[in-house]
Amino acid sequence: MIGAIVIGGDYRGLGVVRSLGRRGIPVWVLTDEHHVAATSRYTRRHYAWPAGGAPRQIEFLLELARRHGVAGWALIPTGDETAALLAQHRACLAEHYRVTTPPWETLRWAYDKRLTHQLALELAIAQPWTHNPLDRNELVELECPFPAILKPAVKPQLNRFTRAKAWQVDDRQALLAGYDAACAFAAPGDIIVQELIPGGGEEQLSFAGLCRDGEPLACLTARRARQYPIDFGRSSSFVETIRQPEVEQTAIRILRALRYTGLIEVEFKLDRRDGRCKLLELNPRVWGWHTLGRLAGLDFPYLLWRLACGMSMNHIVSSARPGLRWLHLRTDLPALMQGLRRGVLSPSAYLASLRGPLEFAIFAKDDPLPAMLDLPLLAYLGWRRRSLGISQP
Repeated sequence: MIGAIVIGGDYRGLGVVRSLGRRGIPVWVLTDEHHVAATSRYTRRHYAWPAGGAPRQIEFLLELARRHGVAGWALIPTGDETAALLAQHRACLAEHYRVTTPPWETLRWAYDKRLTHQLALELAIAQPWTHNPLDRNELVELECPFPAILKPAVKPQLNRFTRAKAWQVDDRQALLAGYDAACAFAAPGDIIVQELIPGGGEEQLSFAGLCRDGEPLACLTARRARQYPIDFGRSSSFVETIRQPEVEQTAIRILRALRYTGLIEVEFKLDRRDGRCKLLELNPRVWGWHTLGRLAGLDFPYLLWRLACGMSMNHIVSSARPGLRWLHLRTDLPALMQGLRRGVLSPSAYLASLRGPLEFAIFAKDDPLPAMLDLPLLAYLGWRRRSLGISQP
């Protein structure tokens, strides 16, 4: 049987492993600093994903195909950098594997946030005010709306700036200081200044799905009901499906323009000041809460595997009903505590949000070990980063 190699060992990779493994599809995991996916009962084998850059990583994949009989298997990345790596080296990898990312000519519009901004301008799609300064001098007199954020356009290396979702700056002095600090971790031209749209995670909306040549085969729209930290979250902790035609229609316009094939999440934020949903970014790989689709009959990793294998895709549910929920308990409990302290969330409201169909990020009755080992593995990761002098995300 055609198997799959999942690159990345965090909960996103765990969701892919379970999706395929439950159907008897052999899955191998290449672990980075995260290992929870490797503890799943559905992981047949796991190897360490090598550091050292693209040449070493590509050679590792080619050697894996030559020596271990996995030629023809699907390659499924879980992070931006591995997705970019597969896209950039698609030609040589495609001789040995089924590459599930689109070509670099397409994927780069999602990977590089400067190109995403350019694409939105060309398609006349609403987005936050955005500027890409070439140097510090531009910022001294820049007419910038505050509060704003600094974020990396690309993330070729992991460091304090690229690990963060973004850095918030509330005035000119903070902007200049933040830019100076960011330049220690990124090239000046790789730093983006963007308006911070008011509101928390509850205003953040996503279109997510599987596409072929820009046409959605399976899709859903969801709201980030909670995030952690609650005011400027690095990731979702509680997500629910919704109906939002504006988000769906705008996202499909983007995907058709790119003729995109593969999995993708298109992120928006509702700006209450003018009532418009504004494009934030494109995530051209499995997103954090992709397992939410399982409740709606949209098993995204399995559908991606079918597409990569050239199988029939004619009988797929096109969208998900609202009210389905996904929970990452490890980050949602801290979000609850923050909400209680600030008086924006009550225990009764929190418990009420958990009623109804619910998919957990890590816990699964048929695969309990990852949930049991998640916290010990997280503690080990924190210790390892501190011992190596790496800042926490």
